Amino acid sequence: MHQVIAIGSDHAGFPLKEQLLFWLPELGYSVVDHGCYSSDSVDYPDYGKKVASTVAEGQAELGIVICGSGNGIAIAANKIKGIRCALCWNPEIASLARRHNDANVLALPGRFVTEEEARNIVTSFLDATFEGGRHQTRIDKIEE
Repeated sequence: MHQVIAIGSDHAGFPLKEQLLFWLPELGYSVVDHGCYSSDSVDYPDYGKKVASTVAEGQAELGIVICGSGNGIAIAANKIKGIRCALCWNPEIASLARRHNDANVLALPGRFVTEEEARNIVTSFLDATFEGGRHQTRIDKIEE
């Protein structure tokens, strides 16, 4: 496995992003860090769109975006054509996002999950695969 994961956050997600940046390579992933690079206040749409564009353009297989609640950065990522960003707060939701919704970007609520919880969510997201079938029919309707 040598998947490339694009990752980005705003200032509220910065501490968790930094933790994931050290952990993901230990699992064998290559990581592209799109910022932010400190806890100074920044605008989440800038980072959500950078990660989503990297995935949409095929430069990364999957993406992870993080802001305080996960909502704002997920909304921004979903503005990029071809992106299905799912806000996930537990491992089961993350697995279902991949298996049923073919999510290609994971949004995490940085202020509401611990590092351990985030690792479990990310692991579930990365380990799951899209089931296709009736789920593909539904995805096709989103892309219309």
